[in-house]
Amino acid sequence: MKAPFDIVVVGAGLSGLAAAALLAAGDTAGRLRLTIVDAGSRPAPASSGETGLRVSSISAGSAEMLREIGAWPSDERRLCPYDKMRVWDEADNPDSPTALVFDAADFAVPYLGYIVENALLLDVLLRRLVQAPVELRFDSPFKTISASGHRSRVELENGVTLEADLVVAADGAHSRVRECARIEVSRHVYGQSAFVTHLETSRPHCSTAWQRFLRDGPIGMLPLADGRISVVWSTTPETAQWASEAGDAELGERLTEATDSALGELFVAGRRGVFPLHAQHAGEYVRHGIALVGDAAHTIHPLAGQGANLGLADAARLARVVHEALEKGEYPADRPVLRRYERSRRGENAAMLHFMTGLNRLFAADSDVLGELRKVGMALFNRSGPIRRTFAGVALGDRQR
Repeated sequence: MKAPFDIVVVGAGLSGLAAAALLAAGDTAGRLRLTIVDAGSRPAPASSGETGLRVSSISAGSAEMLREIGAWPSDERRLCPYDKMRVWDEADNPDSPTALVFDAADFAVPYLGYIVENALLLDVLLRRLVQAPVELRFDSPFKTISASGHRSRVELENGVTLEADLVVAADGAHSRVRECARIEVSRHVYGQSAFVTHLETSRPHCSTAWQRFLRDGPIGMLPLADGRISVVWSTTPETAQWASEAGDAELGERLTEATDSALGELFVAGRRGVFPLHAQHAGEYVRHGIALVGDAAHTIHPLAGQGANLGLADAARLARVVHEALEKGEYPADRPVLRRYERSRRGENAAMLHFMTGLNRLFAADSDVLGELRKVGMALFNRSGPIRRTFAGVALGDRQR
C-alpha cells in the first residue's frame, strides 16, 4: 500500500506513548500519520524535586528498547538500577536458605532492572514524540468509534472527528475503545488494595528489591535513587485505608513490623496513595482496525512489578507487526495481520496473569502444610539453574519483545 496509513492512539499513558514512539521510529515510519488523543491535560515536565509517588520497575530488556528509540531518561540521578532481588515468606526470614535470591551477576548482566518514576518516563516519551511527525491532542476525551468503509471514524467529545486505518486502544483498564468494540473481559477481584508511599530506612537498601509475602498479601520495597524506598503493600482494603490515615510514627512502626525489619526502622517520607487491585484480561486483543495494548488488554497483580513491562512489550510487538506488514505491501489494519500481534502477546500475558494470581493465593493460604511446602519449593527453585534462568529471562524482558 502506498497511501499514508493513519493511526490514532487513544491514551497517552506509558503503553500508548511507547507504541506511538516505536511506530514513529520504525523503517516505514514515513508512511504513517500518527495522532495521539487523551482525555487529560498535557502533563507538566517532570519535576527535578520530589520523587513522584507512582514508580515502575522497568526490566533491563524494556530499558534497552526505550534507549534504542531515544526515549530513556538521560539523568542517571533520577534512576535507581537494582542488581539484586530478595523474596521471602513471613514464616521465614530474608537471609534464610529458602528465601529466593536473584543477583544480576548470576545472569551476566549489570542490572536486573530500574526503578523509575512514571512521570519521568512519560516526560521523556513526550519529548521524543514532539521531535517526530506525531500530532498530540490532549484535553480530548474519546467519545465513540464507528466503521467508515474499511476505516474507522473516531469521534471526540469536543466534536472533532478523526479518520483512522488503525485505532490503538491504550486507554487503560476501563477502556472506552474496548467497550465500544464490544470486546469482553474476564475479571478477578483480589479483595486487596495497594497502599503506596515512600520511606526512609535506617539501613541502606543496597540497590536491592525486597518482597515479603504476608497472609493478607505481599509487601514490596523498591529502591529509589535518593536512598529512600517505595513501598507497595498489597493488603486488605481496611488495612490500606487505615494506612492512608494513620500518623507517621504509627505507620512507620507498622511497616517496620510488616517488612520484618529487613531494612531496619522505617520512617514515612512521602505522600500516600491507595489503589484497589484486580486482574482482568480481554477476550480478544484485536478486531479489524482496532488493537488493544497495556491495561486496556490486561491488568495483573503488582507483586512482581511486571505490569509496565507487559504493556511495553505489547507496544513493541504491535509496532513491529505494523512495520513488517507495510514492508510486505499488506494492509496492517486487516484482522489476519493484527492477529500476529495477538498470538504473540495474549498467551504470554495470560500466563503471567495466572502465575501472579496463583502465587498470591499460594502465599495467602493459611496452612502449616502449605507453609512447609512453600519453603521446600523456594529452596528447590534456588538450586534449579534452568528454572531460575527461565524465570530471570522473563523478568529481564528477554522474552517480551
